[in-house]
Amino acid sequence: MENTNINWSTQSDQAIVESIGAYLKQKRLEINKTQAQLALEAGLNRWTVTQIEKGEAISLVSLIQIMRALDVLHLLDIFSTKEKISPLLLAKLAKKKKQRARSPINKPLQSDSSW
Repeated sequence: MENTNINWSTQSDQAIVESIGAYLKQKRLEINKTQAQLALEAGLNRWTVTQIEKGEAISLVSLIQIMRALDVLHLLDIFSTKEKISPLLLAKLAKKKKQRARSPINKPLQSDSSW
């Protein structure tokens, strides 16, 4: 079994591009598509698919189009951001949270009596 724990920070930019290209090629072959078929589905020319598979740089938009055609966009989940709230702001919001109910000020109270 191959070690999949790559220390990306020690890799050169070129080595990372080559790894991405190899991954995309492997995925393409797993679903039994030619470069031409993938290019057509991605809305690109075959030359672009060939370039990334050979470890050459392509545009980020082209990479996204290829990933979409290979159905691997889920790999981009790591880039999602979640808004973090500071503890101070969280405490302030908790203080402002409604603690009890009260009747409206301008609305007259209704009585059950039939007078």
